[in-house]
Amino acid sequence: MPSLRHEYPLLIIERHLDTFGHVNNAMYLEIFEQARWQWITEGGFGLDRVRELGQGPTVLECQVHFRRELRNRSRVTVTSEVESYVGKIARVHQEIRLESGDVACDADFIVGLFDTKQRKLIDPTPAWLAGVGLRLEDWQARSKSP
Repeated sequence: MPSLRHEYPLLIIERHLDTFGHVNNAMYLEIFEQARWQWITEGGFGLDRVRELGQGPTVLECQVHFRRELRNRSRVTVTSEVESYVGKIARVHQEIRLESGDVACDADFIVGLFDTKQRKLIDPTPAWLAGVGLRLEDWQARSKSP
């Protein structure tokens, strides 16, 4: 069962563009990260909490699919959700959708919760799971399945 879907509205502006007049490929990763930070901040796990606990999200892998061009002054919505979370590893799916509903870009991220003192991935905490729209019970049930 996926997490609650988070929606992040964004206006594409000049600083997002490359010399071709559309969003540069590297900027998509920045847009996705901006949306993820808004998602977890609204979920109670923002930068202050990361610093306080010494725990925060880390991206282990990503795969990006460019579908349609994004141009200046386009209004888009970035959606984010956890598709699965087994053990220490979560699969997060994000999409950038145009006002028409068409997907301009989607990406799949493999992420985990990183402890900055131990310098390693740790099991998700209840606070972290809540930050991404999941409950501890859901993670425990999924972590036991093969």
